[in-house]
Amino acid sequence: MTDPMIKSAWAALGGDPELLARLVSVERPAALIAHLPVQRLARACVGTCALAAAELGALRAGLGAVPRAVVDDGAVVTAFHSERVLRIDGRAPVNFAPLSRWWRAGYGWVRTHANYPHHRLRLLGALGLPDGADPEDVERLFLERSALEIEEAVYAAGGLAVALRTPGQWAAHPQGAEVAQRPLVERAPIGAASARELPPLDGESTLLPAAGLRVLDLTRVLAGPVATRTLALLGADVLRVDGPELPELPDQHADTGFGKRSTTIELTADTKVLEELLASADVVVTGYRPGALDRFGLSPEALSERYPGLIVAQISAWGAYGPWRERRGFDSLVQVATGIAATEGSTMEPGALPAQALDHGSGYLMAAGILRALGERSRDGQGRLVRLALARTAHWLTHEAGPDPSLGGPKYDPDVWLAERDSPLGRLRYARPPVSFTGGPTDWAAPPVPWGSSAATWS
Repeated sequence: MTDPMIKSAWAALGGDPELLARLVSVERPAALIAHLPVQRLARACVGTCALAAAELGALRAGLGAVPRAVVDDGAVVTAFHSERVLRIDGRAPVNFAPLSRWWRAGYGWVRTHANYPHHRLRLLGALGLPDGADPEDVERLFLERSALEIEEAVYAAGGLAVALRTPGQWAAHPQGAEVAQRPLVERAPIGAASARELPPLDGESTLLPAAGLRVLDLTRVLAGPVATRTLALLGADVLRVDGPELPELPDQHADTGFGKRSTTIELTADTKVLEELLASADVVVTGYRPGALDRFGLSPEALSERYPGLIVAQISAWGAYGPWRERRGFDSLVQVATGIAATEGSTMEPGALPAQALDHGSGYLMAAGILRALGERSRDGQGRLVRLALARTAHWLTHEAGPDPSLGGPKYDPDVWLAERDSPLGRLRYARPPVSFTGGPTDWAAPPVPWGSSAATWS
């Protein structure tokens, strides 16, 4: 019997319910232990992505039936910890900076995110502290204010801080109410129809549903890069683009850079280069807060007008709607606002999910949405907008998933799902890809390259 959470994810993607019979789940007990059914969420996101990949592969290869897709909890759980299990020449990654943590406020709790240098400076500036201030200085000032006061002051300064809320408090918040009314995956045709065609696959031994497709990757930590990393696994030519003034954190780049190339473009100066890339792109994926890229002509409306048939995918923390639509955010902060941290915590202190499941889950859902949009475009030539928000994925987990039944089956051994290879960044140990279907790829074609080291051209 198909898990209702898988059914709801596949329905949100517009998938044919009869194809769910082609998805096989291998469940493993207690691999992601939490109060909320996070393991079911992870399985549903990856499983539907695998099914979408198998569906598109069958369409392009002219197969009579969709290949069987398999979602194994072992691969899924390991992949949902990919940024934690990564090793670079034996070194464990650094995932959170000293000022990215929980703080007790004068009233309530607040969590900050200051991994990037500019976010750290804005946090300290909101408190009137100099760069290099000790956490003890921050702690002292936080104890003088309420969590809500801190949240507003830090956001006003362009930093990131979120006050702890219960599920009920988030449901009563205007942003929480707006999020609850939206679909899990927003999907809509955009622009005029075009003559774009999906070329048939040429009978390769490995079925690569995205082979020959070009994906412009304008994303940052972590959901967007997970989505584009998955498209790279499936054969797409993925070019990650960053501004030279905002380098990516090295460990995060190593984790999500498999199969991609990485370049830098000054969007205000290199407009001709950007337009040349866009002119032959099949998919554009953005992961900045809504509206942040509009002034560069990168809104879905502007892109679809200039490039009919383009698939535009957007992912954000809070959604492209409501009073928080322009706020920055990350998985850890969305957990705090939406009541997840309160649910997973105790009377003494807040908690967290055992993985950054909102990021990873939304990333696989976005990849699935893009794959399905490409299949739909092959029938009508119409471009598509695919849009997700971490806060909406959180609502799915907290309000729509139902209880997590006890699982049976083989035990979870993370070492089974790890691989090693050499790369320009050093010897890597990493999580194997969890998206699996008959005849599909088992690993990325290439390891990550150094940030910004690739030419701003398609392969």
